[in-house]
Amino acid sequence: MLKPIQVVELLMTTPSHQDFGAGDTIFEVGALGSCMYGVIQGEVDLWVNGRVFETISAGDVFGEGALVQIPHVRASTAVAKTDCLLALVDEAHFKFLVQETPLFALEVIRSLSSRLRAAKAAVKSDG
Repeated sequence: MLKPIQVVELLMTTPSHQDFGAGDTIFEVGALGSCMYGVIQGEVDLWVNGRVFETISAGDVFGEGALVQIPHVRASTAVAKTDCLLALVDEAHFKFLVQETPLFALEVIRSLSSRLRAAKAAVKSDG
């Protein structure tokens, strides 16, 4: 597995980066998405049904569902928790990263699996 710093180094190779201030909305649930995001610096809250579902930190990715799901819609709202620098990874660059660094694909799967486990745990505790 890649260490968070190694993921950040990979994300720095993306051609597009964007700064967000604390409290800025990155995307909203239901919006069409054409890229995923990687956190280079800072933290991002993912909101579902009016509450923070997860906080994403440097070295992790989010929004990847918009690249792999059809239709390409967002399943949560992402809000910058702190000032942050994000890498914008479109489908072409995502495929490049996966092809050139297969461990990156495992990191994305790990991230998705962690979110799925957290969702299952939340359902169990609510139910």
